[in-house]
Amino acid sequence: MRIFSILSAFLLCTSTTLLAGSIVLEGKYQQRNIYIVNPVAEAGVGFCVYEVTVNGELTSDEINSQAFEVDLSIHGFKLGDPVTVVIKYKEGCEPRVLNPGALEPQPSFECQTISCNKAGLLSWETTGEVGKLPFVIQQFKWNKWVSIGEVPGNGTSVKNSYQFQASLTSGLNKFRVVQKSYEGNLRKSPVAEITSTMPVVNFTFNRKTRTLEFSYETAYELYNVYGQIIKRGFGKTADVSSLSKAEYYLSFDNKTEKVVLK
Repeated sequence: MRIFSILSAFLLCTSTTLLAGSIVLEGKYQQRNIYIVNPVAEAGVGFCVYEVTVNGELTSDEINSQAFEVDLSIHGFKLGDPVTVVIKYKEGCEPRVLNPGALEPQPSFECQTISCNKAGLLSWETTGEVGKLPFVIQQFKWNKWVSIGEVPGNGTSVKNSYQFQASLTSGLNKFRVVQKSYEGNLRKSPVAEITSTMPVVNFTFNRKTRTLEFSYETAYELYNVYGQIIKRGFGKTADVSSLSKAEYYLSFDNKTEKVVLK
């Protein structure tokens, strides 16, 4: 009995030493496989990964190589089915998953309609969504697309309807919605345009209070000469008392102008 205990303790110690950790990938099937870089084990014999399971079942993939693929297509998954992949590895090494976003939804929506009314209410309809991703609403102003808000996506392939209340600038307004993948790729809608009757916004610098004062409420961004954003906000005034005396660039309404804080 004592021998069994010693042997059991030895085996437990050995198991704890060799079986160091695991990487867990959870998500939904996106018709993509998983690719893994598999270093040699610390002892110099064999490879780091010793077991891979998909939804609790051992895979039949050949894992004894410097790089291997976890083939999810052989498991009979349908698009959107829940998937959990567990990659177990030995102590002293760690594999690297080349595409950790393989189970994350990809932007797939088809924008059927998109429009904006004179009150700034942006409406759009989509089909073909296969996963819940937020829609990022962007407005073209200051010579760039500026993200102004988000709306959660429903993630269903049927027709979905969305709305977002935007703030219009004077003159021509352009809007679009985008979804971003795990890797940072964008899927974009067509552009919706509306010409507003909003008055043109002007500003003055109040030296006494050291504030920027706008003629109407507006979103604004203040940059230094290196293009770094110093301050941003929305309103009729912007407190710049903490800023040093220098030249800056002020983006507001639908334009950008130079301002000298003295």
